[in-house]
Amino acid sequence: MLLQKLYRASLWTGIVSLVVACTNPPPVLPPQPAPAPPVAAPPVSADSPATTGISTRTSYAATPRDYRRDGAAHLYARNTQRIFSGKMPPLLYAIGVIQVDINASGAVTAIRWMRAPRHAPEVVAEIERSVRAAAPFPAPIKMGKVTYTDTWLWHKSGQFQLDTLTEGQL
Repeated sequence: MLLQKLYRASLWTGIVSLVVACTNPPPVLPPQPAPAPPVAAPPVSADSPATTGISTRTSYAATPRDYRRDGAAHLYARNTQRIFSGKMPPLLYAIGVIQVDINASGAVTAIRWMRAPRHAPEVVAEIERSVRAAAPFPAPIKMGKVTYTDTWLWHKSGQFQLDTLTEGQL
């Protein structure tokens, strides 16, 4: 008898809890701001710093890991039409990991492959070309020079994302 009363009481408590939960509206969450689009690179003229090899931008990063974000943002600004928008598909055409040496004025002094996509030599060449074409990078004024590492996620369309700024994968 006591068990029946406890069973009925817990059954009614569950039903009442369910009804109350269904009648309360879900909490209203504030809208999430849209991510800011990459900043377009300024046009290059014959006497601009891009042709003289001196960066007009500076990086206040204290470590190579901090500089990585500045370098990635710079590459995105120089390649706005080539950035893959949204989450990358689960199967990518190529993934490459490079180290880039940047001197005190923002010039690229070396590119070393830590993991090259050997099955796609055209991607290797295009990544190297893109890094060199984006110079000068932001000058690493706190470090004097920097070697930073980033991972390139390459889609078969020729568009890419950098691991530092990726929107993720499906």
